[in-house]
Amino acid sequence: MRRRCPVPYRGGVSLEAARAAEILAQLTNRTRLLAYAELFRRGKNGATLAELSYALDLSLPETGDACARLVGLGLATGFGNGVYRARPGGLREAASAVDRLQPIAPLLADYPPLRGYFSHGRLTSLPPTLSDRYALLGELLARFLALDGLVEEDAVNRRLAVVTDDVASVRRMLVDTGWLERDRAGTTYGLGRPLPAPAAGGLELG
Repeated sequence: MRRRCPVPYRGGVSLEAARAAEILAQLTNRTRLLAYAELFRRGKNGATLAELSYALDLSLPETGDACARLVGLGLATGFGNGVYRARPGGLREAASAVDRLQPIAPLLADYPPLRGYFSHGRLTSLPPTLSDRYALLGELLARFLALDGLVEEDAVNRRLAVVTDDVASVRRMLVDTGWLERDRAGTTYGLGRPLPAPAAGGLELG
């Protein structure tokens, strides 16, 4: 498993996080969102400010400000009274940045067979119970839990809630696959077996 350098931070906020947050915040403005949606709908043909203003029933200054903001965010191209076009790649880049900032992302990058079970850093489904991926998911989540000694069930639940909505099922899966061990009362958990040494270059299933 390759170690990845963390994203550089400035003032406690990563550059990627700040950029993604800015894009999402700017798109909460209804006018900018409508302008982007209309430009996206028009595809390569794009639209002038006058055409957008007419289509959205907005004043030219409102439309011009919205387009200028979109261009500044990297979500559109265009200048002045020329033709503006949506740049979908900018939105995809922001979404990818958000994905990379999810707590599970650094570990998941080294478990390619499991990526399809996650969406935006959240576990959306479990592999078939008897499959190799089921056991592999247990290993991944055991690494994510990073238990050091015995911990209370509430602590395990809080950590799992970061990546799944169905905490109980995932906790049970970790016990079933042997990665978690609980006491007889079922309230305290610890690592059930040692984690294997990290695999160079990531893990692949045959």
